[in-house]
Amino acid sequence: MSTTNKPFQSSIDETLDVNAILQGKRMRRNRRFDWSRRLIKENTLSTNDLIWPIFLIEGDNCREQVSSMPGVERLSVDLAVEAARKAVELGIPVLALFPNTPSELRSENGAEALNPQNLTCKALRAIKQANLPIGLMTDVALDPYTTHGHDGLMAGEEIINDATVAQLCRQAIIQAEAGADIIAPSDMMDGRIGAIRQALDAAGFENIQIMAYSAKYASAFYGPFRDAVGTSGTLIGDKRTYQMDPANTNEALAEAELDLQEGADMIMVKPGLPYLDIIQRLKQQFQAPTFAYQVSGEYAMICAASQNGWLDHDKAMLESLLAFKRAGADGILTYFAPAVAKLLQNNK
Repeated sequence: MSTTNKPFQSSIDETLDVNAILQGKRMRRNRRFDWSRRLIKENTLSTNDLIWPIFLIEGDNCREQVSSMPGVERLSVDLAVEAARKAVELGIPVLALFPNTPSELRSENGAEALNPQNLTCKALRAIKQANLPIGLMTDVALDPYTTHGHDGLMAGEEIINDATVAQLCRQAIIQAEAGADIIAPSDMMDGRIGAIRQALDAAGFENIQIMAYSAKYASAFYGPFRDAVGTSGTLIGDKRTYQMDPANTNEALAEAELDLQEGADMIMVKPGLPYLDIIQRLKQQFQAPTFAYQVSGEYAMICAASQNGWLDHDKAMLESLLAFKRAGADGILTYFAPAVAKLLQNNK
């Protein structure tokens, strides 16, 4: 080997002028200290961004662990009131209520949805009677009440859109009468937002808000939720004839535009993390209050990975929620709500 050749690294050191390359612009300067990183932070997560979904069961002082969702329980109505108190203490502004209807009360036509004494309505009245400063959001759809597990009425293997919408209107009014503040139709029937808005207004509930599940995809990430509400064993077939194809984005804009035209106050994308592009497009297009649902499958994946030591639970949880804010979401439905609210309180 010739002794006249300089080592490769030395030749680089002699010719490299990083400052000239960067022309004085060093991005790392702003990242050097914690105070500086906080000073330039573009997006922040607060408890004001959180909606906490809870699951309801019959009984008194009853709680049941949802096996596929570590840390999540089904609660009887009295314990749902205590959950609402906890939410207020943590600064969480809204609870979303989802019932696990007893099997003997489920039917082909989902008649229990129209029972003023069903689980959702009982929980609404109990929490309202506790006079707590918290908003209550309710799911309008028939799947928790039907024996076939679908969101609408069926004739053979077909979901009947218009008859379903009529029943959803009655369901929405019953929930409003029981104390719902936000009606959230998750059924994905055509025209249901306009029909529900008209029905609520005609019944004297002009001030009840509607959060539309505008872009709800036929997703593989709903499995643990169906376990939680008791529909995993009852669903016949799938929901692809009314929920959206995961391949489509322009369709989401069309759905959201229709919902806003029909009177939706807020729109939602479900699931969340696999559809950050949809959240961003809807927010940029319509500048309307836009929400993301971090669904049960997303929650379960983070929990399972952290339990196996593959992820840091709290860091992954916070990073996933911040991703929604970065994409443009104004708020997030998440089962992590109480855990993240505690973290945010402790970090003040």
